[in-house]
Amino acid sequence: MTPRELLRALFDAAIASAQPAAAVPAHLPDPASVKGRLVVIGAGKASAAMARAVEDHWQGPAQQLSGLVVTRYGYSVPCERIEIIEAAHPVPDEAGLHAAQRIKHFVQGLSEDDLVLCLISGGGSALLPAPAAGLSLADKQDINAQLLKSGASIGEMNCVRRHLSTIKGGRLAALCQPARVLTLLISDVPGDQLPDIASGPTVADPTSCADALAVLERYRITVPTAARQLLEGGAGETLKPGDARLARCETRLISSPQIGLEAAARVAREAGYGVCILGDSLEGEAREVGRVMAGIAQQVRTHGQPLAAPCVLLSGGETTVTVRGSGRGGRNVEFLLALGAALKGAPGIWALAGDTDGVDGIEEIAGAILTPDTLERARSMGIKAASSLDNNDGHGFFGALGDAVVTGPTLTNINDFRAVLIAPP
Repeated sequence: MTPRELLRALFDAAIASAQPAAAVPAHLPDPASVKGRLVVIGAGKASAAMARAVEDHWQGPAQQLSGLVVTRYGYSVPCERIEIIEAAHPVPDEAGLHAAQRIKHFVQGLSEDDLVLCLISGGGSALLPAPAAGLSLADKQDINAQLLKSGASIGEMNCVRRHLSTIKGGRLAALCQPARVLTLLISDVPGDQLPDIASGPTVADPTSCADALAVLERYRITVPTAARQLLEGGAGETLKPGDARLARCETRLISSPQIGLEAAARVAREAGYGVCILGDSLEGEAREVGRVMAGIAQQVRTHGQPLAAPCVLLSGGETTVTVRGSGRGGRNVEFLLALGAALKGAPGIWALAGDTDGVDGIEEIAGAILTPDTLERARSMGIKAASSLDNNDGHGFFGALGDAVVTGPTLTNINDFRAVLIAPP
């Protein structure tokens, strides 16, 4: 297996580990525990596939089951009793607004005997826009677009989103009362912080309106007067730990970035490579993480530390990009550009970085592969890595070289995946 083939096999293994068909069945409720209806709701890039897994494996009466979930355009799968709606990501649209309104209505009038099964995965924040009082969808779109370009972390972005919503930050669970709520989560956030997965519609939120205001000020995000008043006056406050409205709620994390890294590690070891998992929650500017990773790869190549070649350095998490140029963006390709520029064509070092949902930034491209001769091939085409990096144009750079990684909709999302391969000396 060539380094290029191995890198793709590692990426594919990580994605396969997080498929809802494998992750959901073991966590479905015992039919005997559901005396009333089983009401399925959800949001995220994996939600439709999760809904299909529920239908395929639910052992109770079919007529007991009904539902409504929203997923990203192109990520729908056919279901019989659970309706699937598609909407926009990462910037919300009217379809998402309509879906959020319908889901809020769908959970009204439930009884204590009913169970709400909430299927949540990455992307749910944008797919469930429910603007707080005084705000419009256009306001939420503008704030979201500013946050995406600001360099804010996913935790910071979702802190703002939670406090400007009528459905996030535990509010959806409150609407389900008096029914029980069981939430199944596929994590796409560093550290698997539950309030940050789709902005936590069914879990308590330890952050405050003051925290959201601080994020807006830190990144100079312009918001309407109504949004600032909501935050300054505390009207946008979310449900906190210990809130009685969450007393009948249970949450289960069924897949995560760490599980994907471990699946990739098994494939690498079977191919005869040593493995070092550097972390499942690395954050920071993508270009800075790329430079640090280049230093670690060089230490392996030169000194055999922290392990000797042949080996693979694996990491996950979610980096950020502060957009200054006019390129096509993408945090994974920005990471690779910075990595390649720092390595300067060092022999024997390859890398793949991609988003496990199949979309890096707003491009229908998962990521790319960096080879030892990437810079040389680019120069022969008149393309400079430094210029592409300055312009935030990683997709343009790797696309021109034919090194983009395209998966199509993966129907899941366990955040970014990075593998740096150091070949045998």
